[in-house]
Amino acid sequence: MTHYLLIDCPDEPGLVFRTSEVLFRHGLNILRNGEFVEPHDAHFFMRTEFTGPCDPAALTRDLQAVLPPGTTIRLRNDQPRRIVVLATREHHCLSELLVRHFFGQLHAEILGVISNHDNLRPITERLDVPYHHLSAEGLSREAHEAAVLAQIQHYEPEYVVLARYMRILSPEFVAHFSGHLINIHHSFLPAFIGASPYAQAYERGVKSIGATAHFVTDQLDQGPIIAQSVIPTDHTQSARDMAQAGRDVEKLTLARALTLVCREQVCVHRNKTIVFE
Repeated sequence: MTHYLLIDCPDEPGLVFRTSEVLFRHGLNILRNGEFVEPHDAHFFMRTEFTGPCDPAALTRDLQAVLPPGTTIRLRNDQPRRIVVLATREHHCLSELLVRHFFGQLHAEILGVISNHDNLRPITERLDVPYHHLSAEGLSREAHEAAVLAQIQHYEPEYVVLARYMRILSPEFVAHFSGHLINIHHSFLPAFIGASPYAQAYERGVKSIGATAHFVTDQLDQGPIIAQSVIPTDHTQSARDMAQAGRDVEKLTLARALTLVCREQVCVHRNKTIVFE
């Protein structure tokens, strides 16, 4: 089985050697290694893929013994990550995830889909994923979020994915999934934050449009960015044309971001990410 080891700590000489030496002593074989030092605060990041029989507790203990105090060590196997998807009316992002999941291309197990509308049930259930319609009609935001939270917690997922979930979540809800809540925004952040980004882009006469996948924080559309993509546009395209083209960018960007996260290729440092590709 392949394992992923991620380390971040203050930079100092010998970190790669010490880590590799511990893996060697445990009889483990390194397949791939990536390192990065954040220059502004001299912080070290490393991601290592390795194979071999692994005792996580013993390996973590031995790594802590040779690395600086306060080092963060993340050690995971390559089993698909358990996720729940939240959606509303638009199908493109959800459909992309469901199809990849059906064909084993997502590196994640979709446990269920939750939506405040019922129109995405047919495609979801056709691909053998449970669908939960939790209407927000007549409910306060707090009451609806409580119902959604209870359904999510039933599954105990590792990540919650917002596949064009067009409701602003409260800080209290977000706090339940800090660092584990992924959103797709239909623009190239930080430009065109909030509603109607394609209309905003059209009014500005932009020459490219894009999509941004990011972790969700209390600040609207301000969380650490995981992945971004753009496509060219020109003056002949209306806001509607841009929106149609943008849907393809959105679904591919979200799928790519989720794969990066599930394969433990993303480290969050303050409000940015280090992505090992």
